[in-house]
Amino acid sequence: MVVLLPLLVASSMCISSVLSVPVAERDYATAPTVTVTNGTYSGIHSNEYDQDYFLGIPYAQKAVRFSQPQPLDTTWDGTKEATAYPLHCIGYGGDEIGYELSEDCLYLNVIRPAGLTDTSDLPVAVWIHGGGLYMGGSADRRYNLSFIVENSVNQGTPIVAVSFNYRLSAFGFLGGKEALDAGVTNIGFHDQRLALHWVNENIAAFGGSPNKVTIFGESSGAESVSAQVLAYNGRDDGLFRGAIAQSGFGGVLPRYPGGLNATDYQQEAFNSLVTNTSCASTVGTPEAITCLRDAPFEEINEALNVTGIGPWPPVLDSDFIADYPTNQLNSGKFVQVPIIIGENTDEGAAFGSGQGPNGSTVNTDADWEYAIRNLFSTNVAATSGKTADQLVDEVSYLYPNIQSVGIPSLESFPEVITNGSDLATKLGLQYRRINAVSGDHSMHYARRRSNIAWDQAGAPSYSYRFDVTVNGIPDFASATHFQEVAFVFYNLNGDGYETNPFANTTQAYKDLALTMSTSWINFFVGLNPNGETVSPAWPAYDTSVGGGVGQNVVYTVRNNGSFVETDDYRAEGINWFIQNALTVFGN
Repeated sequence: MVVLLPLLVASSMCISSVLSVPVAERDYATAPTVTVTNGTYSGIHSNEYDQDYFLGIPYAQKAVRFSQPQPLDTTWDGTKEATAYPLHCIGYGGDEIGYELSEDCLYLNVIRPAGLTDTSDLPVAVWIHGGGLYMGGSADRRYNLSFIVENSVNQGTPIVAVSFNYRLSAFGFLGGKEALDAGVTNIGFHDQRLALHWVNENIAAFGGSPNKVTIFGESSGAESVSAQVLAYNGRDDGLFRGAIAQSGFGGVLPRYPGGLNATDYQQEAFNSLVTNTSCASTVGTPEAITCLRDAPFEEINEALNVTGIGPWPPVLDSDFIADYPTNQLNSGKFVQVPIIIGENTDEGAAFGSGQGPNGSTVNTDADWEYAIRNLFSTNVAATSGKTADQLVDEVSYLYPNIQSVGIPSLESFPEVITNGSDLATKLGLQYRRINAVSGDHSMHYARRRSNIAWDQAGAPSYSYRFDVTVNGIPDFASATHFQEVAFVFYNLNGDGYETNPFANTTQAYKDLALTMSTSWINFFVGLNPNGETVSPAWPAYDTSVGGGVGQNVVYTVRNNGSFVETDDYRAEGINWFIQNALTVFGN
């Protein structure tokens, strides 16, 4: 089994009190109010940032377990408080540590510059958090939107920012025939969609424009951005005019071999969940869903937490996910809005470890072949017309065991891993090789094919490659997954991080954070990341420039700083993944 992110020991339902406001004080004397479709809310004014916070606003009716979300249908007189971040949705992983969890979690937050009115008509940035679709939430302090909103004001182009929760793990992404028949697959994506509808209908009351919304997210948040862009065969409901996807766009992220075709794995997970509760007698019947809805939360939580059932990936349901991403991208069936798509250079350092037999490192060619074979489903010969042995040979040729062409590069991680060394024991002799293929499989190929698809459709897109090793990350991981987030959010104090990414770094790191945050703001405002203070100039992705590929901005603090490159790194390997995405990987 290939898992996108390592499944961690789940947190309990309640761990510690939720963060009520970001790093700002409450000022009840100047509490801001807004009136939305259903009633009036009072929020919090921050003197420190001169911002207004409206926190924990419901965007749907109270969630019903294993049921699709329903729009709000009640109104009220008077004023309700919106002064505390909502509890995270039930999830299982390290991102939940320190946050309370609840099944009642369909809430959002609005952060705005103070003094706006319902005619301010500002651009709106809507953040979709990551966490593998099994953990995370909008109260996570690493996603504090105050910093990027403050930066937008400082540069004279203010924005309104929104974040929201959506259901996770089995609660949000139940699979199996019973779930398909009941119409309760991809619940988390439906939650997101309803949140975007709420924003469209109500954001003007906060000073935002419903016609100037950009959605952005990272990892499974970027996967979620992709899901919304591809939803309903690319149907444009007018919910956003732009998108930014950081590490995860272009289809579904790999969780099971076979991707969207992995229905046997999905059914096995569903059956295991039912069997490990008091609903065991309903396995294989339509009553299983009803029984799980009524079962004590503790039973389901124990089944998911203790037994580690899952993961729970998106499901090809012929509705929200109407077709394979390959088919939609090739036929132009996506919302053709301007988009920024990017990855980090060493994504594979987060996904390549433990791919050998029994979760070991990859040392020998036999270990390598084992790891590559596990990328393929058991029926890959039927879907691709090639045996697993043939596919292993093809991948092995394209990704040779040569450390100078693997990742991290010898520039960012100068040590050559030699037989018998401590590094070989810790990382594996073929560490760089497995990282290269893992990063391309999980992230890079889908990004490149998406930029190409946008260009072929005549829609503007921009591509970046983040190439910075931040404070607290070892050189052998280098520019790995997630590390660009603090730069985008301009989180220079490392709020929410165990180790501040900017501590003990040069001014170049902070300057790069300002450049990236400013570019994102420029895109929110004008659908173009370029501006007077942004360097280098960021070209739109144009496949006529690079012989079938476009160009990336490479964000780096090395040498002379960021630069523009032709998007042709590991060209043959990534092209192989693009060509085999549908038939081998079900994506």
